This record gives sequence, structure tokens and C-alpha cells, in this order.
Amino acid sequence: MSILLETSVLTGTILIILAMAHLFGWILAAETVPEIIANAMTSITNNPIIILLLINLLLLFLGTIMETLAAIILMTPILLPLAQTIGIDPIHFGIIMTVNLNIGLATPPLGVCLLVASPIADVSLEKIALSAVPFLLASIAVLFIISYMPQLVLFLPNLLMQ
Repeated sequence: MSILLETSVLTGTILIILAMAHLFGWILAAETVPEIIANAMTSITNNPIIILLLINLLLLFLGTIMETLAAIILMTPILLPLAQTIGIDPIHFGIIMTVNLNIGLATPPLGVCLLVASPIADVSLEKIALSAVPFLLASIAVLFIISYMPQLVLFLPNLLMQ
């Protein structure tokens, strides 16, 4: 019975977070915030390297406050055309987006993976978040390698296309 209660509380907590993330995504879409952000990026610069950096920063931020699926559904129709206009392959962009948003799974304040791991390990959320910092820094380094070295990401898909 105690395991059932503990599982219910943990599942309920995660479902409330996911519901609020979806609500937040709906509000952003209703207020056309993604379009405003895309227009702001292109008004700042036309340099593909800087636009890709801005996209990465935006997705890292969204990954920390939104559920991954909601962010993908919300941002892909806005950012994919922008990425294609600066010459980013759609497969490459999909990988960049996925890696960005998955980093958010282990980043507070939303950090769904941290919220799940904390009660399972019986460790405070703060302690798990601090322990995750080196892994987050390594993940961000890999993200920038993936972002600015597309030949690494597209090697296998290019082999299969020939």
C-alpha cells in the first residue's frame, strides 16, 4: 500500500507539471510569442552562426521551463523555416532541437528527470541538481559541437542517401 501511495504522489506531481507546461505552451501559441521571437532573431542579425546561437539559447531556456513535447510542437513550425533560410539541414536542426530540449529535462526549475530521480533516490532536489551540473556542462559542450559541426551529425544520413 505504501508503494502505491508513493507512486501515486510521484506520478501526480509529474502530471501536474506536464499539464501546466502544456497550458503554458498553449498560452504562448495563442499570444504568437514564437513568431515574435523568430522575427526578433532575424532583425538582430543575418549571420547564421549567431542565429544558430540564439536558437540554441532559446531552446535551452524553453527546455528548462517547458515540457519537451510541448516545446517541439510549439517551436518547430517557427524555427525550422528560420533554420532552413540560414542553410541548416532539417535533420541537423531536428537533432539540435532534441538535444537542446533534452538538456532541459535535467535542468531546474522544471527538470522532470530531477523531480523523478529525487524521491526514487531519497535525496533532496537541490543535491541532485548540484550533482547534475557537470553533466549539464558536458551536454552543453556536446550541443555546441553538434550545432557547429554538422558533418558529424549528418555523416550517417548522408551515407544512407547515396
